[in-house]
Formats: sequence, C-alpha cells, structure tokens
Amino acid sequence: MSANTLHRLVLSKYQGPEPDLQRLVISPVDIKSELHWRFVWQYQTNHQTHNYLPTEAVKLLVELLPGQFKAAQLSTTASDVQLSISKKAKVLLNIKKSFRTLQADTSHNRQKQRFVEQSRPFLTALGVTDQRGHLIPAMTNKWKQINKFIEILQGAVKDSGLLEAKQLHVADFGSGKAYLTFAMHDFFCHTLGLAAKITGVELRQNLVDLCNSTAAELKLANIHFEQGDVKHFKARGINVMVALHACDVATDYAINMGIRTGAEIIMCSPCCHKEIRPQIKLPDVMAPMLVHGIHLGQEAEMVTDSLRALLLEAHGYHTKVFEFISLEHTSKNKMILATKRKNNVDNSAVLQQIAAIKQFYGIKQQCLEQLLLA
Repeated sequence: MSANTLHRLVLSKYQGPEPDLQRLVISPVDIKSELHWRFVWQYQTNHQTHNYLPTEAVKLLVELLPGQFKAAQLSTTASDVQLSISKKAKVLLNIKKSFRTLQADTSHNRQKQRFVEQSRPFLTALGVTDQRGHLIPAMTNKWKQINKFIEILQGAVKDSGLLEAKQLHVADFGSGKAYLTFAMHDFFCHTLGLAAKITGVELRQNLVDLCNSTAAELKLANIHFEQGDVKHFKARGINVMVALHACDVATDYAINMGIRTGAEIIMCSPCCHKEIRPQIKLPDVMAPMLVHGIHLGQEAEMVTDSLRALLLEAHGYHTKVFEFISLEHTSKNKMILATKRKNNVDNSAVLQQIAAIKQFYGIKQQCLEQLLLA
C-alpha cells in the first residue's frame, strides 16, 4: 500500500507480555526523502516511537497481528477497515467506503511541533537524550514538560515585546536540576539570539555546584547558579521571573519580587496552599460542601490563586491561570502566567473585587497583598 493511500493503522486489544502497552499507531513518514513507517507504541504513562523501512515494518506486523494484537483499524483514502479476532480465533472484517480526498501527510514532524531541538547538547548533558541525540525513554515526561514550558514562554515573550530587548535577565527560583533553566538559556540565546543572562537560584548547594559544573562543561556563557531562596534573593533588573512549585507563601514572595523589579513576564506554579485555609470561615450555604477536607482544600487553593491573579491585575499585569504539565509528576500543575501591560489602567474595580472575596470568606490577610503594601 502506498503512503498516499494509507492514513493510519491502529492495533489494539493487546495481549502480549508488556502489561502497560495499550495500542500501536502506525502511519507513513518521509525521512530524508525515503518512505518509512512510524510505529508509536502507546503505553499507559508514555509513548515510544520507532521508524522502520517498509520491508521491516511488514515483517514486524506479521509478528504482531494476530499474535499479540487482536484488533486493528485501517484508514485509507478509499476505505476504513476494521478487523477483530475473537477468543475462539474467529476473524470479523468490516469494510466501509471512505470519502477522503487528501493524501496522507508524511512529513517527519507533522505529529507535534517541538519548541526545543532534540539535538541540543544541554539535553544530553542533563540525561534527557543519549549521545546520538535520541530521547531516553525514562525521560519522555520530562521532554514533554520542557517543550510545553518553552511553548508557553514563547507565547508570553511575543506578547511582552521582549523580542526587541537588547539585553534581558531571566531568574529561575527553585531551579533544582535546572532542566528548564538550561532550556530557557537555549531558547533565549540560541533560538532567539538575544543577549540574555540566566540566573538559577536553588537552596541546595550540591545542585548549585552540579549545575554550574554542567554549564562549564557545555562552555555556556551568561548562565549562572546561586545558592539562596526567593525570600532573600535581591532582585537585579529581572525581565522574566520564574518560580515553579514554590511552596505556600514562597509563591507570594516570588510574585512580589517580579512586580517590584518590573518583570515583563512572571510565571509561577504554586504548591502547598496553606496560608488561606485556616482563615476561611464557611458561609452557611457552603458549609455542607466545604465540611469535607478535600473540598475545603480545593476551595482554599482556588481562592488563594484567584487573589494572586487579581493582585497581579491590580499592579499592571494581564494574567492567565491554567493547567500546566506537572514538573514533579504531581497534581499540583496549575500555572499563573502574567505579562506586563504596556499601558496603565484603573485598578479600582479589581481592588474592590479583592476586598469582596476576602470579606466573603472571612480572610484577614494574604501574604502577597501584605508584601505589596509594605
């Protein structure tokens, strides 16, 4: 079958030796002007991709169907074919005509746009890819997280006007093993070609030393790691302030620093919302719902991050709150993204909204609000 007629082949109802394998998706792909078949093995927690020449692909398919997969769905420009094999080895085949007129897209990168080049040296140095630039399977989730983060950052940079900046400073608080810190350096300095200084701030000295050593080995300029935390770091003209998974009020200190230093972009992924929860007084109508601890925790989280977003709005930022892929494989995957407005607007209505929310829930104080008033 030619690549122009095949759209994809999906094998399902797997009964082989790998318990987490769910299905296999096969489609044509053009690699260096030569037809290959892309096999995407879809596991419960990750996907693995391999490309085969047609002869190799056919040989592998003969082994897999009906040996390990008991169902298949073939989509072509002419028809859709469904095949299933019962426990008694009875084969059922259903063929329907298709009205597709477009040829299959065989471009190598069609499945998903990547915002980081997989061949970049920092990925190998951090153990995301091997020496040949191939993704290490155990790092699939981290690879997705890096790309998603840079995708969000790219959009924010376009909105902020930083593309015209002659020089900028990026600070990453709680940088950890610095996957995203190095990714930001690569994005600003390599992809955009900007004169960017990247600072990673991390409380654990062993990680600071490790990351500085990695930067030295890669011979990267303008990236440096310091020991410290967001509460005590002195802001020095930060344009992009990042603080992911800062615990409880550390997120408030990070946002306050971003506002104080006039950062054009503020990116936070809050964690451990403890401050507001004990202050909340349950309105009578909500008491039956919030008497459950899990619901009260969710409500406190929503109120806390809503107040943070509104305070950012009141101080000249356009703010979005949305779900982001978790960097630590946890449910705490919310992101607050703020980009500085070019023009000042009247913030009186927003301040009234903040006051009304605090009054409704009986909240006496909120850390970010107190920091901004200081």
